[in-house]
Amino acid sequence: MTALRVGIAGLGTVGAAVAKIIVENGAALASRCGRALQLTAVSARDRAKDRGVSLGAAEWFADPVKLAQSAPIDVFVELMGGEGDPAKAAVEAAIARGVPVITANKALLAHHGVALAKAAEAKGLALNYEAAVAGGIPIVKALREGLGANRVERVYGILNGTCNYILTTMESSGRSFADVLAEAQRLGYAEADPTFDIGGMDTAHKLCLLAAVAFGNAPALDEIHVEGIERVSPMDIMFAREFGFRIKLLGLASRVNGGIEQRVHPAMVPLGTPLADVDGVFNAVVADCNLAGKSVYEGRGAGAGPTASAVMSDVLDVARGVRLPTFGAPAVHIGRPKVASMGAHVGACYLRFTVIDRPGVIAVLSRCLADQSISIESMLQRSRSPGEAVPVVMITHEASELSMVKALSAVVATGVVTEQPCMIRMERF
Repeated sequence: MTALRVGIAGLGTVGAAVAKIIVENGAALASRCGRALQLTAVSARDRAKDRGVSLGAAEWFADPVKLAQSAPIDVFVELMGGEGDPAKAAVEAAIARGVPVITANKALLAHHGVALAKAAEAKGLALNYEAAVAGGIPIVKALREGLGANRVERVYGILNGTCNYILTTMESSGRSFADVLAEAQRLGYAEADPTFDIGGMDTAHKLCLLAAVAFGNAPALDEIHVEGIERVSPMDIMFAREFGFRIKLLGLASRVNGGIEQRVHPAMVPLGTPLADVDGVFNAVVADCNLAGKSVYEGRGAGAGPTASAVMSDVLDVARGVRLPTFGAPAVHIGRPKVASMGAHVGACYLRFTVIDRPGVIAVLSRCLADQSISIESMLQRSRSPGEAVPVVMITHEASELSMVKALSAVVATGVVTEQPCMIRMERF
């Protein structure tokens, strides 16, 4: 059988790693997939840049769309990123030409996944994206294949290594969010503009793809409730430990009575559970299923090696002739999910109020909660500094999100707090 001719658009950290694997090990990989792999064409902005790999006889294209349209390739690998052009135009060109596509571009699929999947599946082409979610963890393959006979009830996890590194380091060092973020940027774990990561949108992109393949729905990015980690303080992390929890930024998608609930936010995770033990830049995903029960997947969520590993798993599938529906079910049969209102979400919460220590303050807080039928499970007031601002921390019993929001608004309206209350949802896994 002839070699599988690969074209790569985007030769950044991941693209260069994929090119290196193909150039140096393409022939050897024939024993695994029945065909040798050959790097035939590449495209990137800077042709002169040293990428640590000889591109050999690969044809160079300044325009990735031209590569997709005319290069002699059997599979198009898009590693440029971005929800729009040139990534979108190049992927569309490859599909129109009848070439299967592999991408690590979560933003592209979150915004245009269904249209691209319909176009690819209409031509009998693979559109694979293992590297778009959780780096080296083969979670898309697990959901589409290994758990394909299951009804997935819930899928959730730690999907952003930058946030997990920041929260882990804040806990171990006691340093502030801003200080640890600056360190993460120096170490290359966070971008110069980290808003996409710390604000939760990176996790939201990944969650909407996980939810789509888990539940057989179209990605619904605009229906995800998103919060970031910017307001998590060392004090919150300390109190979490005292209550038996760690704080993690989670992406969670669940079947509930109102439809599919999708949310991204910091959460209290019980100590001793799989997610609580995931530190640093690692990711982890948990799937709760009717047949297989709970399965846990942990690994490196980013970096050249793990992400290239995921890309190459998709390349090998194409070489083997394996093709599955993009989101687990044929794209022509999937639609937008019925979305459950975030206001209807029910759960316990950690609440931190900063108040002036004076008589009657606790009664005011308790009354505002009681007026919304929210009961208190436990409370801490560590400091006693009459006339000064002190933290009051409460753990509530389960209540609706709407009730929590109304109660906190009422607290602010009383004037007893010196800053906006902190609310972190508690997850019982």
